[in-house]
Amino acid sequence: MSKPAKSQWNFGELFSPAEMRKVLSVSELTGTVRTLLEKQVGAVWVNGEITNLRTQSSGHIYFTLKDANAQLSCVLFNREKVTQRELLADGQKVLLQGDVTVYEARGQYQLIVRAVELQGIGALQIAFEKLKQQLAAEGLFAPERKRALPKFPARIGLVTSPTGAAIRDVLHVVQRRNPALEIILAPCRVQGDGAAEEIAVAVALLNRYHLTTAQTQRSNDSTKLDLILVTRGGGSLEDLWAFNEEIVARAIFESAIPVVSAVGHEIDFTIADFVADVRAATPSAAAEIITEGVFASREFVGGALDLMRLRVRRRMANEKENFASLAGRWSRLHPRRRLNDSLQRLDDLQSGLLRNLKTAVRARHVVLQNLAGRFLRAKPSVALKTRREYLRQLEKRLNSLGPEQVLARGYSITTDAASGNVLRAAAAVKAGQKLKTRLAKGEIFSRVAE
Repeated sequence: MSKPAKSQWNFGELFSPAEMRKVLSVSELTGTVRTLLEKQVGAVWVNGEITNLRTQSSGHIYFTLKDANAQLSCVLFNREKVTQRELLADGQKVLLQGDVTVYEARGQYQLIVRAVELQGIGALQIAFEKLKQQLAAEGLFAPERKRALPKFPARIGLVTSPTGAAIRDVLHVVQRRNPALEIILAPCRVQGDGAAEEIAVAVALLNRYHLTTAQTQRSNDSTKLDLILVTRGGGSLEDLWAFNEEIVARAIFESAIPVVSAVGHEIDFTIADFVADVRAATPSAAAEIITEGVFASREFVGGALDLMRLRVRRRMANEKENFASLAGRWSRLHPRRRLNDSLQRLDDLQSGLLRNLKTAVRARHVVLQNLAGRFLRAKPSVALKTRREYLRQLEKRLNSLGPEQVLARGYSITTDAASGNVLRAAAAVKAGQKLKTRLAKGEIFSRVAE
């Protein structure tokens, strides 16, 4: 084999392969990757579950979006106008729209979030709140439009599944409390796609039945529907979602018959509950509310006989008392009673007259005695004798109080001979002072020696 001819211009490799390779810096490589990602991938939609969520003081939110096999770093900047920002949380399933890029400082690719849509229960809850606010603003929940339930319903419409637990609970309670209650069933699905439409159709169907029977000539109140019960048993938010649809809410609002809503358990609330005239916690509780009037009346009727007997006894006692009162009034108004009263008053007047006469005689006697005494006291001899006696009494009292009587009992009175002052203490005299002592009989003069 002949060798290939070499061109005169073929000088071979002038530089070695090592000298010909292109070397990039980390920044250049990272920038290249970023440019490729932004051009080739760009804006995307991606779904997954949030984890490692944290909110910085700047308002930026950082989190990781993951699925079973991979994870993606995400950032939601504060400047982005995302409506459901506050609902982001760990474990929340979301659908994100954003731009794929590279955070060069760490050399990792990430998603800059532009829009957020919640998935699963979170999305349903948001839809629930939005519809609730809308219908409330339209007045569908207004308390003034709520209608009172009839106390003794004879026939009701029932909107529920014919195979569910709710209808069994309702029938059991009705059979126990009011077996005579007639139930018109409008069967429908209460869960899944198309259930909301079937519920709304069932409510409308019962209203048409009610209006038709009301308009026929042979109809009467016993053939009309008194109320409609919309019910189903408990379940998850997804299971109960048919009762949160707008079509069901408007069907209940437009019903010409009062509607009772009993959906789920006591803790469950649906849009149907807010629109209905009465909300019951459970299907059984709804049946008890509907049959309460008849059930309470049964107890009243059962005790009516004892109540009637009691009232008859009370009435007889009152009538007996009234009769006794009338008899007493008749006896008081009888002519003989009036004659006896007159005779008794005459006797009282006679006795009073005699007492007054005796009193007057005694008073006159006392007056005469006083006049006689005054006459006797007015005679001079009698008055002089009285005055003399009075003077003798005064004299006796004066003598008993005089000093002579004191001296007669052995006492004496010592005085200063010069001044005549009575001495009452030994310290009041001086040596050589002349004294005079008066006795019962006679006087003694002396001089103080010591």
